[in-house]
Amino acid sequence: MSNRSSNQLVVPQASAALDQLKYEVAQELGIALSQDGYYGNLTTREAGSIGGSITRRLVQIAEQSLAGHK
Repeated sequence: MSNRSSNQLVVPQASAALDQLKYEVAQELGIALSQDGYYGNLTTREAGSIGGSITRRLVQIAEQSLAGHK
């Protein structure tokens, strides 16, 4: 089985920013993420909380951008 995700970024240069956002959100939620990239110790609930928070934040950023605010 391949270890690569089927998700592809529209802007590949955004990868570092998304990783930074992931760690920021996890820290805000009080969830410790391993720096080596292994997330097998996360519960489904923790992973979902991180993903949901990232999605909410990205939608908020997009809405502000569309409204002409920074």
